[in-house]
Amino acid sequence: MRKQYEKDEILQHAEASNVRYVRLQFTDLLGIVKNVEIPVDQLPKALDNKIMFDGSSIEGFVRIEESDMYLVPDRSTWLVFPWDTPQGKIARLICDIYLPDGSPFPGDPRSVLKNVLERAKNLGFTSFNVGPEPEFFLFKMDANGKPTDQVNDEGGYFDWAPVDLGENCRRDIVLTLENMGFEIEASHHEVAPGQHEIDFKYADAVEAADNIATFRLVVKTIARQHGLHATFMPKPLYGINGSGMHAHLSLFNGEKNAFYDESDELGLSGTARHFLAGILKHAPGFTAVCNPTINSYKRLVPGYEAPSYIAWSGKNRSPLVRVPAARGQSTRIEVRSPDPSCNPYFAIAALLASGLDGIERSLELADPVNRNIYIMTDAEKEEVGIRSLPANLNEAIEALVADEVLTNALGEHVLVHFIEAKRIEWNMFRTQVTEWEREQYMTLY
Repeated sequence: MRKQYEKDEILQHAEASNVRYVRLQFTDLLGIVKNVEIPVDQLPKALDNKIMFDGSSIEGFVRIEESDMYLVPDRSTWLVFPWDTPQGKIARLICDIYLPDGSPFPGDPRSVLKNVLERAKNLGFTSFNVGPEPEFFLFKMDANGKPTDQVNDEGGYFDWAPVDLGENCRRDIVLTLENMGFEIEASHHEVAPGQHEIDFKYADAVEAADNIATFRLVVKTIARQHGLHATFMPKPLYGINGSGMHAHLSLFNGEKNAFYDESDELGLSGTARHFLAGILKHAPGFTAVCNPTINSYKRLVPGYEAPSYIAWSGKNRSPLVRVPAARGQSTRIEVRSPDPSCNPYFAIAALLASGLDGIERSLELADPVNRNIYIMTDAEKEEVGIRSLPANLNEAIEALVADEVLTNALGEHVLVHFIEAKRIEWNMFRTQVTEWEREQYMTLY
């Protein structure tokens, strides 16, 4: 749990740390970090919730005639960035967005997640813990500072120098994150050349989403200091594994893990089974939120360790959901489909809403699938009720629109603007003529 700083504590720390500018940070509809940067002498005004900005200029927010919005800092997110600038230190505060009448803005991703968390609390759950495992690629840059398609190493899973040439950059990222208060649990080279994974300790849902947004910023910043470009694009290169962001999920009642039952054969409580059943039921719908780009679906194909099928298991990694072996307070489920291009607030909200629906309706959990689904025939998959995830963004959008639980969780404002943005993206993609098409058809027809 993060400390809730008092106003005077923040002002004193800013002065002692030589902070010159403060970034009032928030995310837009697509999960892109935005900020209003203020000189440090405006920090008292910001801490009194008196800084406004023009919401009409932000993707998916409001029309120009409704543009005025307030940035309300969450004081627990006060952070001084560990890197120096010629002008002095820069700090940040993550903000909630409020309307002039004092009500939360319904299009604020943080507000959407908090609303779903309130549902969980009404059911008796005090916290929803999320442990993300974000992956990313490091690419070389050209003489103009633009990213190339050349990865900076030939390393593989858990490799180390000399083949893992990204080791020094990854170590600096880890050290920077630790200086910022992150508790790093693992850091290693991933399967594909140029691909890396850094796992940090679980946190309650809002803090976890904040951490993901901060993590992406730090990774890109430190990579650039090493002359590299870091990308969270799910599938930047053909023929190798893409980048995912597996999410480890668990609900707690106070200090008790609500997913654990020592008397159960698998150590899973009824709550865990219903929650998992909800995840499986709503998987087609939340895919549009957890895998929100055209490129996301180049990763969700058989053969590259990413899930394509809606099933669960405690023994293998081919289904959508895995139940790790740890029990007791560490009992959790691992949803393996999300990728790091998602808006973390919406993705976590969608996963929680799906699981809560399973609990509220006592959905029955299907039997685990402990075989390798990738080598099962269509008839075998159909026999045990295994469905496929949406094959592209358009299918995922249609599944989201049809899912009443998820549309209610996101709210009308978010749903309308998110669907509009994604349909535009799909139409732009499907009308493109690619180099592959010219190579295949130009001379043949």
